[in-house]
Amino acid sequence: MVATRKVTLRDFVIFQVKLALDGLKSLLVIQLSILALIVDFVSGGGERPRWFYSVVRVSERFDGWLNLYGAVRRMEAGETSDGLFGASEAGSDSLLGEIEQLVRGGDRPKK
Repeated sequence: MVATRKVTLRDFVIFQVKLALDGLKSLLVIQLSILALIVDFVSGGGERPRWFYSVVRVSERFDGWLNLYGAVRRMEAGETSDGLFGASEAGSDSLLGEIEQLVRGGDRPKK
């Protein structure tokens, strides 16, 4: 894998943001899942745990959007020199795709 210092620094910042979001999500989901389980047990005796599994589904969708490590796997396989942006598609339904669309307006670096 080859990348310039500028690309590496940009990818470092993106990775730190993704880690911070993942940590915040974990703290929030811990609290919400406990509350949801209590509500499910009190309201339905645990027979229909809809709130708890709703929290699990939302957490899973957030993980898919955040896609913490997915871009690195594609980057290593594709041998791109554009770091994480080279392994993602601008505008895709992920944090990285949204950042790339915002910064570049597309998949190609601005010249």
